Amino acid sequence: MTTDARTSSASAFATLPLKSLNHISRNCKDLEASIEFYQHLLGFVPVKRPGSLNFAGAWLFNYGIGIHLLQAEEETCNEVVVDASAAAAAAAAHSALDQLTPKPGADINPRDNHISFQCDDMSLVEQKLQENGVKYVRRIVVDNDIEVDQLFFHDPDGYMIEVCNCENLPVEPIIIPTPRLIKTATMMKKQRVVVAPSLSSLISTDPHFSQKLDHYKSSFAHWWVSLKYLWI
Repeated sequence: MTTDARTSSASAFATLPLKSLNHISRNCKDLEASIEFYQHLLGFVPVKRPGSLNFAGAWLFNYGIGIHLLQAEEETCNEVVVDASAAAAAAAAHSALDQLTPKPGADINPRDNHISFQCDDMSLVEQKLQENGVKYVRRIVVDNDIEVDQLFFHDPDGYMIEVCNCENLPVEPIIIPTPRLIKTATMMKKQRVVVAPSLSSLISTDPHFSQKLDHYKSSFAHWWVSLKYLWI
């Protein structure tokens, strides 16, 4: 087995050297209405587009990300389809496409595909949505004692947008076990048998031990993540 084959057995992909998310592109039925929405409700600023783009559209930018709006082309059909099977296949393809395309005025489903913006003042965002007559759905996500507020709404073409205070949640990478990490964890498990009695006595004598333990667990989690990148 070649080296490439051994590598691909662990993962089908080689990680791309990416830096950040650059922009999101949206096809719009009404370009001007979408520009109005993203500029005046979400605070994006129109920026210059490359002169070689010979189709209607607009580029906007803010919050470190671009929004590229494209005027959707009207579907035209100048060919007469004679083959019935080809016509059926074309109809099935259009039906599948319709299911993937958002419908303006559809119910707001927080589980739909969406883009999300971070915000610190969710009450103000909710107030602004109400003032602008934008229909929205409010959700709360809870993890232990941490709450995250979410507001979901549609743009003029039915694309889902979320505003949230998701930064309340810590980003905790899921560690993929490697041989070295497994070996270290095994050694620590054996050592834990030795220190267990002292921990038991400490719990009984220190009323603040559980708080200290939570702090140590948090510190250990960051240390553990660092070990992953050092050892892999």
